[in-house]
Amino acid sequence: MSDRTQGPVGIDALLEKARAGLDRVEAEEAHDAARTGEALLVDIRYAALRDRDGLIPGALVVERNELEWRLDPQGSHRVPEATSHDLRVVVICNEGYASSLAAVSLRQLGLGRATDLVGGFQAWKAAGLPVTAPSP
Repeated sequence: MSDRTQGPVGIDALLEKARAGLDRVEAEEAHDAARTGEALLVDIRYAALRDRDGLIPGALVVERNELEWRLDPQGSHRVPEATSHDLRVVVICNEGYASSLAAVSLRQLGLGRATDLVGGFQAWKAAGLPVTAPSP
């Protein structure tokens, strides 16, 4: 039976299903992977949150509504960092919810190593990892 014939799923069930297919990473693991060049951190938070809380140094900022266009290695609007479908991408939102759905979307584009950060930017910050100062 297809998902369409089962009726509405609800966001909690959709999120659970999305996360079941991801190898989500904790803040320290994401930091180490980015530092060693093994992963590209992609911050999808909107501007007001970035201005309020700051940025992760070295993370690529791509608003959520542009993510697939910017990260598709075959796309005409890709960023220079989108070099291969084998690229390990760690998507970061504010608290680790929207990033799970975004990572699944990237996997559907063929980025099979895409995942997200458990707890999002807030977990990164709480772990004491590097953050640039927020805008005044």
